[in-house]
Amino acid sequence: MYPGGARNMTGTSDSESLDRLFSQICRLKHARVHTLYEALGLYRGQPRVLHALWDREGLTHTELSRQLRVQPATITKMIQRMEKAGFVERRPDPDDQRVSRVYLTAAGRAIREDVQQVWRRLEGEAFSGFSEEERVLLRGFFLRIRDNFVQASGAG
Repeated sequence: MYPGGARNMTGTSDSESLDRLFSQICRLKHARVHTLYEALGLYRGQPRVLHALWDREGLTHTELSRQLRVQPATITKMIQRMEKAGFVERRPDPDDQRVSRVYLTAAGRAIREDVQQVWRRLEGEAFSGFSEEERVLLRGFFLRIRDNFVQASGAG
């Protein structure tokens, strides 16, 4: 047995494998982004709703559900919570009073810059100490990994 665990086919220990490191990075990033969002009063899934509404206001719950690939009941709960927090408001559809449409409030529009700042901060934290050349190389690797997954899934 090698110090640090069994060796895999690449000669690295299991705790250092690329897959494991990639998973750790994803988990750490996910936790960090949610911590930063919670400081803004945003919770899981809500930034995605805001992004959809920044692109196009007045979506119905059904449209949001489809676009974000989230169950309708989940969207309803998210919208209720965001409405209570003052980020969105629901208004009846002028052509069909049974349908409500979701619109940003002034607070929902104003938080856009803060959300963008979260992503700039995350990028700064993640790539601190990387040279521009290293960033370019890493970007190329990430694009190849993404393309490999797209090709393997048949999406594209």
